[in-house]
Amino acid sequence: MEANFKLTSELKGDILVLNTFGYVNNEGGETILKEFEKHFSRGIKKVIINLEQSKVVNSIGISFLIEVIEKLNDVKGKLIFTNLEPAIEKTLTIMGLFNFAGNEKTVDSAAQSFTS
Repeated sequence: MEANFKLTSELKGDILVLNTFGYVNNEGGETILKEFEKHFSRGIKKVIINLEQSKVVNSIGISFLIEVIEKLNDVKGKLIFTNLEPAIEKTLTIMGLFNFAGNEKTVDSAAQSFTS
């Protein structure tokens, strides 16, 4: 398993970019949710989660991602996942998350999709 989870965040205009590093489990999912909520409370409704440095997401981690999606959907916001490993992309597809969130290859293409 991947070691300690880390998260960086940056604002690109009105878009929050969350970059994950490591295993998205209960610790990782909770970290993502807390960082998202900090910005969400300030009115951010466009979020990109870059999973390029995360190779594994478990069911508990996914439950936190679903919570982010639900909060954004309640305010007509949007979440886009980027840089997904094939196994993670397949899992999110099977769970139906792409019915409620986007999927782009890169952070740049995700940011462009918010403006188009």
